[in-house]
Amino acid sequence: MGFDLAFALSSVPTILGAIGMTLYVALLSCIGAAAIGFLFELVRRVGGVAGLMTGFVIDFIRSTPVLAWLYFLYFVLPFYGIRLGSMTVGVMGLSLYYSGYLAEVFKAGIDAIPKGQSEAARALSLSRRDALIYVIAPQMLRNIVAPLGNYFVSILKATPYLAVLAVPEMLGRGRRLASTPGRRLPRAA
Repeated sequence: MGFDLAFALSSVPTILGAIGMTLYVALLSCIGAAAIGFLFELVRRVGGVAGLMTGFVIDFIRSTPVLAWLYFLYFVLPFYGIRLGSMTVGVMGLSLYYSGYLAEVFKAGIDAIPKGQSEAARALSLSRRDALIYVIAPQMLRNIVAPLGNYFVSILKATPYLAVLAVPEMLGRGRRLASTPGRRLPRAA
């Protein structure tokens, strides 16, 4: 059976129809990863036992593959009575995995701010929270825009992993089309 150009062209709208789901999952994962990563970095900066444990968790997350997180959340958690849908597991898995990397990005962004900025905030009697919101965070965001964008693109590129969990994104739709009886898309050489 040779290449069926008509079938290949007819499958394009079906696959592109899933682009909305792919972008939705990527957007939710980006927001989740940024929020968790920033929280990790704040806890790590507190120091003490909580800071050390958070540092360990960040290193552990970064040293495991994303597919291991997805399999753990989807196949292991039900043994402990926690059953989650495939979409929820996909977003949680990508968010957790990339939060470890984004915590390091936030760390670098904060460390790049001159120490005099936080000292000036203390001299103005700003609370820690106000200093973080009004002095540190705006300067940190300027420092991390490029690496943050890179990781957001990486999250988008990682969404095909969710096809193993039956999340209906672009790769999942393509695999379903490829398994249509009597039709097949050619494999790469």
